[in-house]
Amino acid sequence: MIDFPYLDQVVQKADSKIVMLVVDGLGGAPRPDIRLSELESARIPYLDRLAGESACGLTTPVLPGIAPGSGPGHLALFGYDPLRYLVGRGVLEALGAGVEMRDGDVAARGNFCTVDGEGRIMDRRAGRIPSRESEPLCQLLDRIQVDGADLSVHHVKDYRFVLRMRGRGLSDRLTETDPQKLGATPLPVRPLEPVAAQAAQVANAFAERAAVVLKGQPRANMVLLRGWSLLPRLPSMAERYRMKLAAVAAYPMYRGLTSLAGMDVLPTGATFADEVRTLREHYEEYDFFYIHYKPADAAGEDGDFAAKVRALEQLDEHIPSLLELAANVLLVCGDHATPAIVAGHSWHPVPFLLHSRLTVGEGVERFSERACAQGSLGQIPATSVMFLALAHAGRLVKFGA
Repeated sequence: MIDFPYLDQVVQKADSKIVMLVVDGLGGAPRPDIRLSELESARIPYLDRLAGESACGLTTPVLPGIAPGSGPGHLALFGYDPLRYLVGRGVLEALGAGVEMRDGDVAARGNFCTVDGEGRIMDRRAGRIPSRESEPLCQLLDRIQVDGADLSVHHVKDYRFVLRMRGRGLSDRLTETDPQKLGATPLPVRPLEPVAAQAAQVANAFAERAAVVLKGQPRANMVLLRGWSLLPRLPSMAERYRMKLAAVAAYPMYRGLTSLAGMDVLPTGATFADEVRTLREHYEEYDFFYIHYKPADAAGEDGDFAAKVRALEQLDEHIPSLLELAANVLLVCGDHATPAIVAGHSWHPVPFLLHSRLTVGEGVERFSERACAQGSLGQIPATSVMFLALAHAGRLVKFGA
């Protein structure tokens, strides 16, 4: 892990490159009627072939039975102990969207949602309204003023926005307003500690006024607030691993997370094809690349098994372009599982492969949960992934005499 006390003694610079492809929500689970997971159902010939030429296994993002958020799942892959380095979703969204965050600012991730006449949630994402509809609504919300803090609202993407609260004595020890189920009403914000009482009052006043501002909108007529967080401090991956690192991600949250970790965030387009193109254009400039694929997670959260299968098949089409780079190490991993049968993040182990000149294949015939479970790596903590990558890239020396 990044806190390994002798890391400075074993890490060395080398003329090698590592590419980490993180497939958001990669892991799945068998659908009862067909007894196959999304990966087992997908036609992914390039990933299957790559698995046969790689070291394979399963990763546990946090602990067995714990369903992680994207933040902990990613941090674990980068080598941070997710139980020690807790980073809220709000600040990640804010940084990824280019929002200025000062010490003491509190940020929340906001979702537009749809409620009925009784205030019950009918759609937690307001039908995934596009940015062209949500941006003007964010401008309306940005005009809301509440005593006790300076508020600002920033559009992120589609139905998502960031609420930033700035003022003296604010705390992020707040509950979320999203009940995580349909038919329920948004929850009031409650302070988890007395010090957060003022912040809770401000947040509730904002939500009440947002409901008034959005009344009459056909879909986005209410907001949900979650992921309250302050600006954290993380050890720099660039310093600890002695590499120059770059992140390529279309979604703001992942740009925010990687910037906190010490990566250079490269501007890119909205599609994964754009991301691959960006990586190729900057390939000679960096030692390590993180590249992110989102559609599998979105389909899993919607509970759409067929859509997740299609998303995995579409990803597979890009694998040859990544292989053409001939990186010393190519990692294909996931931050967590998002099985369609769960329609959300789950605790299931996540398939993982590591391809390098030192891996010749070990009989794994498919890139799937059950197949990777038979790989030589077994089931490992996700925090071990970076050490394995560094070792295969010739960036670790012997520890001890």
